[in-house]
Amino acid sequence: MQIILLEKVVNLGNLGEVVRVKDGYARNFLIPQRMARRATTAAVAEFEAKRADLEKAAAAKLAECQAAGEKLSGLTVTISQKSGVDGRLFGSVTNHDIAEALSKQGFAVEKSQVRLPVGPLKIAGEHAVSVSLHTDVVVDIIVAVVGEHA
Repeated sequence: MQIILLEKVVNLGNLGEVVRVKDGYARNFLIPQRMARRATTAAVAEFEAKRADLEKAAAAKLAECQAAGEKLSGLTVTISQKSGVDGRLFGSVTNHDIAEALSKQGFAVEKSQVRLPVGPLKIAGEHAVSVSLHTDVVVDIIVAVVGEHA
């Protein structure tokens, strides 16, 4: 299916590009998320008329995410979890727990934006985690997992 991108999509293209994707990807993800439209002649003409507004909105969103990224960069988040004597956690610290801790500190971060390189954290200590605020803004933070001995 030919679609026109309404914002930058990772590994697909930038705003305004007409790309060919699988029908299911377009119908089930890109179009409902308002990231793309079908590339009909009417849609392309309408997009060209609105291009300046969409580019301005995308630039404003990028600037906002960069400002939030500067505040978030290098931040250390402390999460306490029950652990055994050897420092291994009972359970794990997931991206949901990290997003919740960041929200308590005043950062609007969703769990899908938290990227754990090796999966959930299962050992007490400091771990490097990246947060993707925008496709172009990825910030590294430190998650300090403190073990509470049961």
